[in-house]
Amino acid sequence: MLVKNALYQAGPLPTTTCNGLPAEPMTPAEARTYINEALLCLENTWGQHLKKAGLPYEPVKVQYVTRLPKNYCGSEDGETIQPSELWYCDWDRTLSFKIGKYWLLGLPNLDLFNTTAVTYGYHVQKQAGLYDAAEDLRAGSKAEHLEQRRRKYQQIECLGAAFMKSVWPLPGKTARDWERVESSFYSDTAKYGKAANIKRWVKAGFRTADPAACNTWAAPSSRVS
Repeated sequence: MLVKNALYQAGPLPTTTCNGLPAEPMTPAEARTYINEALLCLENTWGQHLKKAGLPYEPVKVQYVTRLPKNYCGSEDGETIQPSELWYCDWDRTLSFKIGKYWLLGLPNLDLFNTTAVTYGYHVQKQAGLYDAAEDLRAGSKAEHLEQRRRKYQQIECLGAAFMKSVWPLPGKTARDWERVESSFYSDTAKYGKAANIKRWVKAGFRTADPAACNTWAAPSSRVS
């Protein structure tokens, strides 16, 4: 299921456009409009691909929150310290957006759009059976458990980049804007992996627009460390 999956067999994502994306938001209301438009693009692209692969397709649910309820989706605490955050809950297949100042700067960058595309990758994994298969894995050690988490996380970074390529170029964006996204990984962590490895998966996704390039589960441990 993880190494061989229909998601990898359907070819590159369909080439589409996202011309309805508004300017970067300055207010929470504008941010919701921006996110909703980005999600329309994501649903259009991934819906086509999942159906082509013979996989189930179900639109993601969306909610906008000021904070998450305590114990939401198995979390220990609903209170967080980040002003802008996004969560995916596999229990009810919902994206929860906490819109803070970081997403309301009005800067000509791709952060909010890319963050939405990457986190939507969890929903893609869920539809393809990859999410549940990864959760069902048993680990013989903490190190093995962390590696499994990295494989799942680095895959969504790659899937997000594959989507970005499928709708590229975006109105008003340049190659330099995407280079800023690729260069935004600079910290090595046991939870998410080495920055160099994450960049490698992101570049593979953007170069090909093909989920087959995002098969982290078939990669050697050194590629997801």
